[in-house]
Amino acid sequence: MGEFSRGGPTRRRILASGAAAAGLGLIGSRPAFAAVDWKRHAGTTLEVNLIKGPRGDLLQRHAAEFTALTGIKVSSEVIPEQQQRQKIVIELTSGRPSFDVVHLSYHVQKRQFDKAGWLADLSGFIKDPNLTDSALREADFSSAGLQYAKTPNGEMRSLPMSVDYFILYWNKELFQKKNVAFPETFDDMMRAAETLTDPKAGTYGFVGRGLRNANMALWGAFFLAYGGRFLDDKGNLLIDGPEAVEATKLYQRLLTKTAPPGVVGFNWMESMAAFTQGRAAMWLDGVGWAPPLEDPNASRVVGKVGYAVVPKGPKDHAAATYGDGIGVAAASTKKEAAYLYCQWAVSKLMGGRLLQIGGGVPFRDSILNDAEVQQGVKMPREWLDSVIGSAKISKLGLPVVVPVAEFRDIVGSAVTATLSGADPATELKKAAEQYRPILERSEKA
Repeated sequence: MGEFSRGGPTRRRILASGAAAAGLGLIGSRPAFAAVDWKRHAGTTLEVNLIKGPRGDLLQRHAAEFTALTGIKVSSEVIPEQQQRQKIVIELTSGRPSFDVVHLSYHVQKRQFDKAGWLADLSGFIKDPNLTDSALREADFSSAGLQYAKTPNGEMRSLPMSVDYFILYWNKELFQKKNVAFPETFDDMMRAAETLTDPKAGTYGFVGRGLRNANMALWGAFFLAYGGRFLDDKGNLLIDGPEAVEATKLYQRLLTKTAPPGVVGFNWMESMAAFTQGRAAMWLDGVGWAPPLEDPNASRVVGKVGYAVVPKGPKDHAAATYGDGIGVAAASTKKEAAYLYCQWAVSKLMGGRLLQIGGGVPFRDSILNDAEVQQGVKMPREWLDSVIGSAKISKLGLPVVVPVAEFRDIVGSAVTATLSGADPATELKKAAEQYRPILERSEKA
């Protein structure tokens, strides 16, 4: 990270900030849960597989409350993300998973799970008033959440739990010093970034992910703004068309003309370090990285940060969206009990807690818009407004395909090459030619 590591947020500091926030209780009363027969499976024991992080930790920490509500005991395993993804695929492929409930990363695993049929269809459970609280309705989830959770034929194979929207973080003090207006469009953002770049002062107009693979999240935000679609209605790849080329040109220009030295090696951590040290005027990344920016032990920009919905693109106004959900293993013999756990995991109580500690954003609009929940949010109001605004324009930031890792590697390499001067159109064409047969083989398998 070079000079941008001094005084910046370390992983230890970020984890400490999350632990401190986790001690905050949800302001307001608990949801009624009155109409549901929560005790119908009392005495059952569920095996739950969770991803290590704010969401998984929150569910594990409050599992005793679910047991008190239902009489169902919970044995949960919380595993770091990469290892968890590998473990659950191996177990689900075997047909004999050790868990009844599974936490999944939609942006990586959605298509793989749908194609394999690994999750139980929850559609009937949701319609059963003895199993589902009346407040839990499909219409309460954002459009991106439903797109993630549902199969093409309309089956609800999981419940959307937490969403990560890309938002624009901006340093108000740096903007004010040069009398630069907040950018309403991507063109405005480019001009503002150039104006705010001052290498002699050690400040730059923009910072974002330049590292291969990780850069696909940022590139996807630009691609959507230019009206891009990853696949057409027949599943054909669309990453080398004019929308992709123009999006890559913007990415190339921002990161080569207005970003800190060494940005080609930046993931979210390095980008955050530059921003929290006051060396970058704008940073486009996930909304969940906000808490450390307001932590005086990890940030030099406390009280100076603005939070906003991404600017409008030339053809669309879209918030690149990523997320996770929770579902019931199709092989489980305890599907109803497991569904009760999933419902509790996405309830107002748990979703409100998640939002208030800054550990994630619930997919449910009723939680986001609840005044009582909002009162307990410790982040600035601008942050919450950016979350609510992003929910209205959310679009998936990665293609829904099985070989997502290969997509991120191949297209990510092409985009990274442009930071060394390579031509965007040429690189994207080569990437498309390399990735198309991989995609086709995965669909035929």
